[in-house]
Amino acid sequence: MDPRGQVAAITGASSGIGLAIARHLAASGAPVVLGARRADRLEESAEAIRRAGGSAEPVVMDVTSEDDVGRLVSRAQEVFGRLDIMVCNAGFGYYGTVEDTPPDVMRRMMDVNFFGTYLAARAALPIFRRQGRGHLILISSIVGRRGIAQMSGYSATKAAQVGFAESLRTEFAGTAIHVSVVLPVSTETEFRDAMTRDYGHSVRGLGPKQTADTVARAVVECIRRPAPEVYPHRASRGLTILSAVAPRFTDRLVRRYGRRREG
Repeated sequence: MDPRGQVAAITGASSGIGLAIARHLAASGAPVVLGARRADRLEESAEAIRRAGGSAEPVVMDVTSEDDVGRLVSRAQEVFGRLDIMVCNAGFGYYGTVEDTPPDVMRRMMDVNFFGTYLAARAALPIFRRQGRGHLILISSIVGRRGIAQMSGYSATKAAQVGFAESLRTEFAGTAIHVSVVLPVSTETEFRDAMTRDYGHSVRGLGPKQTADTVARAVVECIRRPAPEVYPHRASRGLTILSAVAPRFTDRLVRRYGRRREG
């Protein structure tokens, strides 16, 4: 599917991977609707896309609110007349043992990372069913396929996204409604800054890294040629295979090249 003319709604679009996806889609000719909580950042981002020649509409919203997610979808239809692509990107993480992870943080992480994905899919899929086509894209993480130490809660929310995507793919198999899950490795975004701001510490990855633009380019390519799973860092696909055939060895490997706490 050529992105040109296809209308995309993106959650968590005021920074990081979400904003990079919005910029790359807009540059490919796709009108984009940017959803996030920070009104100032949203308007700045949308205006920058417009100045670059793209079409963008900001919507202040919280992915944990069904009404807010509904407004995001409705705004896409009101402004651009349709909705073809829903990118479920909003999310955050926490680093710590299970005992150190406060229950309210775990609930919020599940609400944002998974329930926000569910609400976005629930809002978009009826539209896709009526028009007989569409593309639901879930931005998960490689830890959704292979959990890492000290991030059990975050890994669980990302694994939930993977299972959700697999079930939906089965449901829509053989149709023009595509469901894709994107599995980035550690990405240089505001993810760490947000963790420092909210929890007083951040983490650094010891393994491979990628840029938000790398992930965005992989998403645009997935829209052109729909794929069930997308690994922006291609070698990371091997980790999922290794984990399936040699889980004990993979435990030691990811412990060595996982993430470390800072601050």
